[in-house]
Amino acid sequence: MSDAETYELFAVRYAHLETRPRRDNFIAAPDPHDGAMPIDYYVWAIVNESRTIVVDTGFGHEEARKRGRQLIRLPGEGLEMLGIEAAAVEDVIVTHLHYDHAGTLGAFPRARFHVQDLEMTYTTGRQMCHQPLRHAYTVDDVVDMVRCVYAGRVQFHDGDGDIAPGVTVHHIGGHTLGLQCVRVRTKRGWVVLASDASHFYENMETVSPFPIVYNVGDMIAGYERMRGLAETPGHIIPGHDPLVMARYPAPEKALEGAVARLDVAPR
Repeated sequence: MSDAETYELFAVRYAHLETRPRRDNFIAAPDPHDGAMPIDYYVWAIVNESRTIVVDTGFGHEEARKRGRQLIRLPGEGLEMLGIEAAAVEDVIVTHLHYDHAGTLGAFPRARFHVQDLEMTYTTGRQMCHQPLRHAYTVDDVVDMVRCVYAGRVQFHDGDGDIAPGVTVHHIGGHTLGLQCVRVRTKRGWVVLASDASHFYENMETVSPFPIVYNVGDMIAGYERMRGLAETPGHIIPGHDPLVMARYPAPEKALEGAVARLDVAPR
């Protein structure tokens, strides 16, 4: 394949939480009288004529019920709106194993999952003895990924890794020990999917870290790392910000509010 291979890139919105307090999104809590700061949940699709790569697998009905999230559609149903059949996808990048990024693995029966070494070490090691570090994980999701390891369906990465021409992963850490971001070559240049390296634009733009964190220093360093990977700081896409849907156009009118196209300039 040509080194100049480019991709279309989509954010697929599958869940929402309207009532999340603003203070829950920053370590240095803002005014306690501030109101809600809603949060969206996404999976992403990287597409060209040669291949389709999915980033993260979201969560399903049970986790939505347990954690009080509004599940708008299953992640696989969101991908179907783009003509992507989850059961046929061969490569899935899992940025980390938190419940909202590594659920519904069974919807991707043909996939090879791309995971950082450190994330599997973290989720199966002694740090999970501590409730504050494990509460964003769901044990069944972690066990499902272990089963995929034993089935020969996981490709581990140690730091930077090539997924396909024009698609790379990069260890960031911070939020979890093994969090990775994804760099994608598009016609508008290199776009970085931050995932939870920055939940909101405001986290990275004001250097105000998100409070679910393994290492604050690594989280802050990750903002700078992503700026070096992206074409410009404006090419970094946060992992949970509703502004993504406002800033980027839908691929067609019928998908407005459900899918945003990230390989084109923001509106």
